[in-house]
Amino acid sequence: MKLFAFFVFLIVLISGILFVRQEKAEYQTLRGYVFGTYYVVKVRTDEPIKNFAALVDEQFDKVNMKLSVFEKNSELNQFNKAEAMHPINVSTDLELLLKASQQVYQQSDGMFDPTVSPLVELWGFGVNKEHKVPDDEKIKNVLSQVGFNQIKLLADKKVMKTNGNLNLNLSAIAKGYGVDLVAKSLFDKGYTDFLVDIGGEIYAAGSRNEKEQGWNIGIAIPSEKEYKNSFAVVVSNMAVATSGNYRNFYYVNGKKYAHTINPKTGYPVSHSLLSVSVFAQNCMMADAYATAIMAMGENEGLKFAEKYQIPVIMFVGEKSESAEVLYSSVAKILVEK
Repeated sequence: MKLFAFFVFLIVLISGILFVRQEKAEYQTLRGYVFGTYYVVKVRTDEPIKNFAALVDEQFDKVNMKLSVFEKNSELNQFNKAEAMHPINVSTDLELLLKASQQVYQQSDGMFDPTVSPLVELWGFGVNKEHKVPDDEKIKNVLSQVGFNQIKLLADKKVMKTNGNLNLNLSAIAKGYGVDLVAKSLFDKGYTDFLVDIGGEIYAAGSRNEKEQGWNIGIAIPSEKEYKNSFAVVVSNMAVATSGNYRNFYYVNGKKYAHTINPKTGYPVSHSLLSVSVFAQNCMMADAYATAIMAMGENEGLKFAEKYQIPVIMFVGEKSESAEVLYSSVAKILVEK
């Protein structure tokens, strides 16, 4: 009788252990607020990640201290204070973003331009929130301070600007780079299945479970009122970034002015492209390409995507409810997988 009781106890104990194992979390998840938006990092593992928050915060701190215009003593702001024709040394991180920015600037014929922020301020979409249409003379004057071609990337990590009034703002590429830094830190720790999402800029590694081939990434409807996905795309070891004009705009005398500024004309864009989602091997480039295509509009944007074989999904129309979805040829292949 005692032996039978012992076996019953043993079975119950083993069952309890199995139950506990089954109840372990499949993911380790970290959430927070950074770069003016919310983020989530989800790693497929049932073991606690050592110093998870510190690991992620270290990458965010790097972006802020080197690439943020909001950090008074950031490396980027030191560059902005530099005099014309005076070469300065830059870090590996800043050099990498400047080279990537130069590449997309040249590919897009100047439609991606990280020096456009004075125009953004002039139109009331920056720190200045005054919704007032500036006169042509002011726009012309500010345009003289815009142009990434006035930045020279020299040898030995040296950079020089030829216009002392030039100011860089890397927000259209730095958030994506932050995603990449977190992803790299997780890869370096040996994790292969995870999702990094900073305000909709995403890198998806591996798969979310054993049965699937990747992660389901929602493509949002460009709605002013609600956050709702139109459909999902399964991606693995790939980044996606979205840019849109459907939330940040204002009206003056019945005319709509969107926050995306054409860096060539100095005026807000006036096309029907509501949002664009771009897929790439890293989030830094996805972020930059999304900004460039948003400035181009649907027609030139699709031509650009086809030329460089970039997977792009666009919502085009006057209103989100009736928007048409357009795909580049490689995006169609990605969606049909």
